[in-house]
Amino acid sequence: MFKRVLIAEDHESISISVQKTLTDLAILESEYTYYCDDALMLIKKSLKEPRPVDLLITDLSFEEDHRPQKISTGTELITAAKAVHPALKVLVFSAENKAALIDNLFKGLGIDGFVRKARHDAKELKMAIEAISQDKSYLSTDLRKTLKQKNAYQFSEFDITIITLLAQGMLQKDIPAYLQARNIKPSGLSSIEKRLNLMKESLDFSKNEQLVAYCKDFGII
Repeated sequence: MFKRVLIAEDHESISISVQKTLTDLAILESEYTYYCDDALMLIKKSLKEPRPVDLLITDLSFEEDHRPQKISTGTELITAAKAVHPALKVLVFSAENKAALIDNLFKGLGIDGFVRKARHDAKELKMAIEAISQDKSYLSTDLRKTLKQKNAYQFSEFDITIITLLAQGMLQKDIPAYLQARNIKPSGLSSIEKRLNLMKESLDFSKNEQLVAYCKDFGII
């Protein structure tokens, strides 16, 4: 189990709740900070001490206040912390639910777990910390189905271009001319219709509007 945990969270009540979860797991050495700059400073400082921070629990969004910050988001903090402390385990505790963003946190930033702030999140936090301490990754239960669905269809660059144009209000019949003018192939209307139908069928949608809304909600466009 972890020996020293750092919590980066700008809401005091949530931070206290997380500390209670750590106490329940017999993790007695924990610190918390409201600011990403301070979190990075504490991580760097701990590396010079006998027992460095071995788990970072961080939110993704931090509200701005009177104090200027060099690092203002959780993603920036994770990147900076991993650069100075590659062995650091990272658990994200956030209200975020966009599948593409969460997927990138695991694959791009190398986080170890993600728990969404929602009902039963204290229970999920305990399970996540226990799993990560055993070198396993963890994703909260309510998000597993979402990510599985998102990964069921791999959006190509061509797909994203079409959906983006529809999201911007372009009519489907006008897309071929746009693609042809930019030498994007295939550009035929039949090819566009086939791609849209394939996407909708894979994701169980019947209308283009549903597909566009889905891609917006999950950060695909």
